[in-house]
Amino acid sequence: MTVDVVTTQVIVLNGGSSSGKSGISRCLQAVLPEPWLALSVDTLVDAMPPVNSGIEFASDGGVHVGEGFRTMEAAWMAGVAAMARAGARIIIDDVFLGGAASQQRWQKALDGLYVLWVGVRCDSEVAAGREIARGDRARGMAASQAELAHQDVHYDLEVDTTRTESMACARTIAAYLDR
Repeated sequence: MTVDVVTTQVIVLNGGSSSGKSGISRCLQAVLPEPWLALSVDTLVDAMPPVNSGIEFASDGGVHVGEGFRTMEAAWMAGVAAMARAGARIIIDDVFLGGAASQQRWQKALDGLYVLWVGVRCDSEVAAGREIARGDRARGMAASQAELAHQDVHYDLEVDTTRTESMACARTIAAYLDR
């Protein structure tokens, strides 16, 4: 599908923890000509019950996902896709812990919609520094996800926040949409 600002309904930003996806989402909302909703997988995780949610965060930064989480994730994805089908423009901020398999779950949910797939890369050491500065993530999460999230994932566009600010990345994405 050809991607442009007129027809794109969903922008999927994928990258590891602390790679800069949330900042890019906010900047995209500021630079894109139409209103866009920014939805993050963190919102889904925060909405899950504190016990028996099917997702566990290890002290070394590892994330383990079970069937209970996958069930809720599928419902969340279907809901996000329904909003896009109803006319909302959506920016999704996600971490594809399963690489290509995670992308395939989104592709299934977003079938028939015009989607821009954006890889958000960041050097693992820089992301680890951001992780420490944030103080709300287990140490090791950013480094372990920096490459894992991109394994066998196919993108229309990639940006790198290692040395590029969120606004510059957002403008790159907006320019891609406007071509």
